[in-house]
Amino acid sequence: MEKLIINGNKRLCGEVTISGAKNAAVAILPAALLIDGECTIENVPHISDINMYIEILRSLGAKINWIDTNTLTIDSRNIEYSDSTIELTRKFRASYYLIGALLSRLGSAHVGLPGGCNLGDRPIDQHIKGFEALGAEVVVKDGNIYAKSKKLIGTNVYMDIVSVGATINVMLSAVLANGTTTIENAAKEPHIVDVANFLNTMGANIKGAGTDIIKIKGVKKLHGDTTYSVVPDQIEAGTFMLAAMATKGDITIKNCISKHLESVSAKIIEMGGIIEDYNDSVRVICNKRPKKANIKTLPYPGFPTDLQPQIGVVLSLAEGTSIVNESIWDSRFQYTYELNKMGANITPQGKTAIFEGVEKLSAAPIAATDLRAGAALLIAACAAEGTSELSNLQHIDRGYENIEEKFRNLGADIRRVTI
Repeated sequence: MEKLIINGNKRLCGEVTISGAKNAAVAILPAALLIDGECTIENVPHISDINMYIEILRSLGAKINWIDTNTLTIDSRNIEYSDSTIELTRKFRASYYLIGALLSRLGSAHVGLPGGCNLGDRPIDQHIKGFEALGAEVVVKDGNIYAKSKKLIGTNVYMDIVSVGATINVMLSAVLANGTTTIENAAKEPHIVDVANFLNTMGANIKGAGTDIIKIKGVKKLHGDTTYSVVPDQIEAGTFMLAAMATKGDITIKNCISKHLESVSAKIIEMGGIIEDYNDSVRVICNKRPKKANIKTLPYPGFPTDLQPQIGVVLSLAEGTSIVNESIWDSRFQYTYELNKMGANITPQGKTAIFEGVEKLSAAPIAATDLRAGAALLIAACAAEGTSELSNLQHIDRGYENIEEKFRNLGADIRRVTI
């Protein structure tokens, strides 16, 4: 088992370069299955979720080669269904994108019910609703999802709830369908726009991504021989912005899109931080104890649920009482029990938590409960007095590339050990 040993009470300062977006990359890789040819994808983050997807795509017959650390080629010309894929798909949440891609490319999909972080009930009913509206037959049985269709037909799909995964999955399944598909009440996150841009680069006809109505006019095929670069990761950027607040630091976040970070920037300013916006980089300065703030997570462009644990660390150290309302996931407050071990005063009550700010945190043995909780606890350990041990690193490695190296370059005293 691996652990991070963090000597805390460090003010993080310097520059950090943001990697490609995890949430975009895990959708773009299966989207490449729709291409009749080879494509090159740049700015791919080197994280465990990507490595898992590469293993799955290779099991389907895709040829994948790394050109350099963050650039790969995918040749999907000889895709065939493989039973070895099923067990692999159970291991992480984003494997459900294979359903839309394989249904569109091969006319059938057989995928194990996806796993991932334990954040409460995460149904895929909106995905299934979209596939069925397009003409597919979908059966969920014995922990597997079976979908098949002789030919998908464009239609109108109304999302009962705003769902990022369902929006992308219906988009994937509609790209090669006959006719036009309209997705209403679509999610608007930047990685949805990125997936649409990738597909359009390869010959798809998608309009409206980034709005609540997306229209996909089906095409006969997607072509390869094209290069695409994954959008910068807004959640990683926000993580380092909030690390600057929690440690009273001064961090310049490079290779980011400030427009994607407006909800985070607004809360940082409300808490007394200073923001310098350079469009493709953001500087965050905090010279004093943060002020209290109330947070409600919402679909984009609202405050992202994936940054709720990180801002929770800041609020645990803020002056006054803050209230956080989690409107997306049922179990997002698991990290608060770990923070309380460090001297925080947080009372979770269902989908709401009350943060009574304390002046300092103290080191403790802590464990990541999910991906974003792991990043939050790493920030907390950097701010706390004493030496903390952070375990369950497999959660963090799912979504952050070279995280300890990036923190170390900002002045953190951190090392990974195997015990």
